[in-house]
Amino acid sequence: MEMSIVEQMPPSSHHNGDSVEVDMEEDHLWPPKMALFLYSLSLRMWSTSCKHILKGIGGSVDPGEILALMGPSGSGKTTLLKILGGRLSGGVKGQVTYNDTPYSPCLKRRIGFVTQDDVLFPQLTVEETLVFAAFLRLPARMSKQQKRDRVDAIITELNLQRCRHTKIGGAFVRGVSGGERKRTSIGYEILVDPSLLLLDEPTSGLDSTSASKLLVVLQRLARATRRTIITTIHQPSSRMFHMFDKLLLIAEGQAIYHGKARDCMLHFSSLGFVPGIPMNPAEFLLDLATGNLDDIAAPDCLRPAAASPEPHEFRSQVIKYLQVKYRAASDEAARGCGGGRDDELARRPGGEQLRLAVRMKKERRRGISWLQQFAVLSRRTFRERAADYLDKMRLAQAVGVALLLGLLWWKSQTGTEAQLRDQVGLIFYICIFWTSSSLFGSVYVFPFEKLYLVKERKADMYPLSAYYASSTLCDTVPHVVYPVLFMAILYFMADLRRTVPCFCLTLLATLLIVFTSQGTGELLGAAILSVKRAGVMASLVLMLFLLTGGYYVQHIPKFIRWLKYVSFMHYGFNLLLKAQYHGHLTYNCGARGGCRRLQSSPSFDTVDLDGGMREVWILLAMAVAYRVLAYFCLLKRISIMPM
Repeated sequence: MEMSIVEQMPPSSHHNGDSVEVDMEEDHLWPPKMALFLYSLSLRMWSTSCKHILKGIGGSVDPGEILALMGPSGSGKTTLLKILGGRLSGGVKGQVTYNDTPYSPCLKRRIGFVTQDDVLFPQLTVEETLVFAAFLRLPARMSKQQKRDRVDAIITELNLQRCRHTKIGGAFVRGVSGGERKRTSIGYEILVDPSLLLLDEPTSGLDSTSASKLLVVLQRLARATRRTIITTIHQPSSRMFHMFDKLLLIAEGQAIYHGKARDCMLHFSSLGFVPGIPMNPAEFLLDLATGNLDDIAAPDCLRPAAASPEPHEFRSQVIKYLQVKYRAASDEAARGCGGGRDDELARRPGGEQLRLAVRMKKERRRGISWLQQFAVLSRRTFRERAADYLDKMRLAQAVGVALLLGLLWWKSQTGTEAQLRDQVGLIFYICIFWTSSSLFGSVYVFPFEKLYLVKERKADMYPLSAYYASSTLCDTVPHVVYPVLFMAILYFMADLRRTVPCFCLTLLATLLIVFTSQGTGELLGAAILSVKRAGVMASLVLMLFLLTGGYYVQHIPKFIRWLKYVSFMHYGFNLLLKAQYHGHLTYNCGARGGCRRLQSSPSFDTVDLDGGMREVWILLAMAVAYRVLAYFCLLKRISIMPM
């Protein structure tokens, strides 16, 4: 099988109104005018068993037209749309070429794809959503002002002026209406002025008035820019149905009608299918596509089958009858064209000329550099997560816990064994608090953002490395600010050692614990990408590290002792102890035996207080290693996730 997408461009033409052709299994016809053309498109998907999803789909749509893909649920509409948009991976067999060159990210950027669910960041406004998308997707040759002007034009074109400064919103954030959100999703895609715009169920969840307004917007986009638009739709109203230029009706993976939308009723009437009552054309077509002939007159050849006691068998025969009639009509039309295929192939421009056109297009559409992508993504990430970073509850937690601990350990001493044990307990609690806060603060990041990441990665907007680096950097800001504020309050209230080196080393140890915990959370989140499962796994890891940290159990049995060497809490706790205490310091001076060295205390049986600071390098290595592993886990998981 071979799948080809071909574009025909006059030397002076722009990309609006391009010719696009999709072909599988056989050589394709070259359409006489610039249009999208599908010839014998088929797809088999392999998993535990082979399933034939699309079977010889064919059709065409000219620039400036809207093609509606209709059919019952499970008929293959969305699958066909994803193939055309290059969003389907896994189990697809065949080679995709564009202008005789392999299907590439450059081609994908010329195709706009609007998903059924509006995957937009809820904390960003409509304008911010489009501006950040413009900075990432539009070519580097355009200045920032030109990109902003492009956004202003899109906002005006889609009638979004009223809500341009309103947040997109979501489940927990109030925002724009459903129609405005859908128009924002469309604007997100047409920023790059694609030749082909694909929409999956754009009216889903909208009332009839909002859906009709959306179709009017799409109709204006198609007419004004000579853009080819293909949309799947389930059951539109009569008014919406007559806005479509062409219709491709699919039943069980095969086409049963393709042509002008307004001619479909006459076509099926000519086959003997006549509605017995006034019906919405879309409702009539879906009944035919499912084989349901209630209130629909059937041709004479199907009347014997109607008497069958098995309704399912009769419906299956109706669908097969329509498929056979469609194939016969298509074959007759193909024979009527005579040698049209050879004539069209002869008029096709040479392969080298086509490749040169694409190469020139690539040069004109070269994207921004990695550093620029990183900068844009960092600004967008910080803007999106600013509400979480500057959350009053988060600030109250850090300050409140610090004050509470400071009051509980007010002016703590180390004069006796009991006092020393209490202060060591404070240090271990600091370890617990920042480990849990950082771990659970980062474990949900990738599971929550996976939909946005999959969408933008499928559109090849940026490399995963730029996203990951910007996400980690932005999350580092609160992971530095809050621990510093926490330690500035607690350190002096608890009367820990008041020397600059001790304070700085204690703060450094706390930050290393935070960074390593953050890396661990990112690794768990990237490896699992499920909010519920990631939370459960984070709880288990926290409990494991808590028990092996060195406070509750110092002398772990040999057969399980290796656990403490993979626990960053063990190294963090040891580093905090070394920051506060030294082996030559004394305590318990009022006892009968006189002063004792701190190293002799049972609290430090497994810790060499004068053993150097190797924990610093171990924690740094762990923080880096966890992040590298998280990146590769995320890269692997995102690449195989469906859109």
